[in-house]
Amino acid sequence: MPSTDHTRAWPDNVSSYCFEVPYGDETVLFERAEGIRLTDTAGRPYIDSLSGVFVTCFGYSCEPIVDAVTRQLRTLPFNPPLHGTNPAALALTEGLARLAPDGLNTVKLVNGGSEAVEASVRLARYTQRELGHPGRYKVISYYHGYHGATFGSLSLTGRPDVTRFGPGLPGAVHVWSPDMFAAVHGVDAEESGRLAAEAIERTIEAEGPDSVAALVIEPVIHLRGMAIAPDGYLARVREICDRYGVLLVFDEIVTGFGRTGRAFAAQTFGATPDLMCVGKGISGGYAPLAAVLFNDKVAAVLSDGSGTTSFAPSHTYAANPLAAAAGLASVTLFAEGDYLTRNAALADRFTGHLDRALGDRGTLRSVGLLYGAKLRALPHDPEGSAGAAVAAACLERGLILRGQDDWITLAPAFVTTEEETEEICGTLADALDKVYGGRM
Repeated sequence: MPSTDHTRAWPDNVSSYCFEVPYGDETVLFERAEGIRLTDTAGRPYIDSLSGVFVTCFGYSCEPIVDAVTRQLRTLPFNPPLHGTNPAALALTEGLARLAPDGLNTVKLVNGGSEAVEASVRLARYTQRELGHPGRYKVISYYHGYHGATFGSLSLTGRPDVTRFGPGLPGAVHVWSPDMFAAVHGVDAEESGRLAAEAIERTIEAEGPDSVAALVIEPVIHLRGMAIAPDGYLARVREICDRYGVLLVFDEIVTGFGRTGRAFAAQTFGATPDLMCVGKGISGGYAPLAAVLFNDKVAAVLSDGSGTTSFAPSHTYAANPLAAAAGLASVTLFAEGDYLTRNAALADRFTGHLDRALGDRGTLRSVGLLYGAKLRALPHDPEGSAGAAVAAACLERGLILRGQDDWITLAPAFVTTEEETEEICGTLADALDKVYGGRM
């Protein structure tokens, strides 16, 4: 088990650094990485079962991506964005369009998932206005989903903790996801999907169809412990959006690039949105990058008649040559490396090991290489903090995953070996034994 002594690793004063989460004894100062293993500045090893945060799908030492970024760095690290673009960006958008579900033919490159969601909302509202519906400005999303950390994307997130920033984006409306109907009403997946779809339709009607621009949803909801869309649900939602003239947006920041068994969850679940936000694995973690893909209906309102599209305002580093080079290498590697077949074999192995490690301590949810477990409540734990307790016990043992509330999530890198799978699941089993006191 790695030491928890941080005294040799950290500077005496770190007050100038504003941390992403509160600094504590468990905060790690990472120094280097290779494959799916990291090492901190004190020499402690960690094995990453979360792909960073659903990002490093090819591991931390993917030479094709490293080489591509290095070549681009020596050739063109930046281009004047107000005057043109670069070959890597053009090639990346072509590669993304080839991977995407049929009909999503146009790509807007941005810097991160939050920005992609923001762009999709602006595009949806702008499209509705240009189609003659200026009153359509409301955007419906799930309670307790997650769409990013910028103001608009936080407004769509629908969690009570975001209210500390004050009132959110005007027109943000929330509905419950299928898993909540299953939990509250005790119904099966099919019925929960029917009820959730009906709730979306009733919400559109209650808000007034002529006021709703878009529905933004995650096919698999990370912050609800990997709540997976029931069979047929997304197709039913697609039909509802078509009937009421609402643009459908999939937030595939987590689910894209092979995580669900197909290139995108839209293909896995058999429903194609009007706009699709992608990120995380798009660059394999080698550069900040994300994108919005959209169909001809949306692209048409951005065209000047020349056959090209443009959409502003944008950001200084959007379609940056270094990020585009990383994305192009990652997308090419995914497309040409038979990763869907390889990932299916890894998922078969990982699922069995993980199910045995979990035992009676929780219920496994999985699709492709996305895993969540709803954990059994701990004794005398009204706050439902089993997820955080298990994640902390894993980190003590050098295993990185995510846990909060009553769930944990894992998303192994595509390059995870059989031996590493056994190590991850064995360490998780040991951490669960510590938290729960062994199996019942």
